[in-house]
Amino acid sequence: MRTMTAALGIIAATAAHAENRIDIVRPDAPELAAYGDHKIGVTTMTFTNPDQIDVVNTGSNGDIARYDRSLTVEIWYPATDDTIPGGTLTALVRDGMTEATLTGQAARDAVPDTSQTFPLVIISHGYPGNRFLMSPLGENLASKGYVVASIDHRDSTYDDQTAFGSTLVNRPWDQRFVIDSITGLGGDLGQIVQDDNVAIIGYSMGGYGALIYAGAGVTNASTEYTWGAPQGLLERNMMGTESHAGLEDPRVKAFVAFGPWGNNTGFWDADGWAGIDKPLMLIAGSVDDVSIYDDIRGIFDDTVNTTRHLLTFENANHNAGAPMPAPVETYDLPANDDGWFPFGHYSDAVWDTTKMNNVSQHFITGYLDLHLKGDDGKADYFDLVPSGTDAVWSVDDNGDLQDDHTYWKGFRPRSAFGLMFETKQAGE
Repeated sequence: MRTMTAALGIIAATAAHAENRIDIVRPDAPELAAYGDHKIGVTTMTFTNPDQIDVVNTGSNGDIARYDRSLTVEIWYPATDDTIPGGTLTALVRDGMTEATLTGQAARDAVPDTSQTFPLVIISHGYPGNRFLMSPLGENLASKGYVVASIDHRDSTYDDQTAFGSTLVNRPWDQRFVIDSITGLGGDLGQIVQDDNVAIIGYSMGGYGALIYAGAGVTNASTEYTWGAPQGLLERNMMGTESHAGLEDPRVKAFVAFGPWGNNTGFWDADGWAGIDKPLMLIAGSVDDVSIYDDIRGIFDDTVNTTRHLLTFENANHNAGAPMPAPVETYDLPANDDGWFPFGHYSDAVWDTTKMNNVSQHFITGYLDLHLKGDDGKADYFDLVPSGTDAVWSVDDNGDLQDDHTYWKGFRPRSAFGLMFETKQAGE
């Protein structure tokens, strides 16, 4: 019987991967990773920001090109109780050509739940990426009472990846424009959005943009990199400029950055980090060799004017916690000459991606509930001994916690191994 049960479990797991399910919550997931009580809708919208700087078509001298910058956005939101769960998303994978079908609980264009309003969460992908890269997080948060808008950043998606300077210049402004666009919507969807209660979640270059938006303007030196933005266009995001000051946004209450890129290449200094005074959560792998883990820790150490957290997946690389599990359509895609292959864009050499997604969902749920919904009880989920490996599980035969119990709140026994969670208060 035990052998048959195990076999059935393997079959079920294989079927789930074959469907590219984005809604999997493992049995060992921490408490707050579970889906919430809301049915979920999903819709696609495109917003056009007129007369923007066209970094891609601007040379090192001469006129600065301009264009209308269109951004496609996937929006997950709480839907009415009579919504029938289930639906699929069609997404390009890392090679920019192959389509994958993703399966989740959201119903396409379902009727929004207009009985109440919900905070807004912006999701911003890496370079390259697309609006589906963090779809497990987007759908999960919508089930808990958030409207979640995930951006396709132009010049930075799998099928239109172009000049890196465009990403450097545009990321925080794309995030700002989408906030303005979503909070300005009419109709039922616009009716449910809290227009003054927003969080931004960014991965890699999305994290770079979120940190600039949070108040960390870049250095003058970074505006002069020959491989960066031409003609000093990055000065738009430079600390001390009127343009960067224009990003100050009282609507945004909290920021999350997965593996944020930039501190490893001199984009910030102490003055920049002093500009962040809103809550910040950093999530990283301890062997990140893209954004460099020590430099991410530097952000944690140097943002001294805010309360901040650092969640570390020990021995994970740059894909820690953010990307969805690799779609099965990537399994057979070939490697290029240097050995890189599309599957590796989503996976980690050590950690199971779904496990990491669930841990991230747990902590981000508690963090957003605390800062956007005023749920002060969620603070208990962050009062942790730093090392999950060193935490002690101690209960008596009746299941009552003992005095020496220090295990992470919401985690099952033995399920926090390999995790670190650290907090510093403003002034530390």
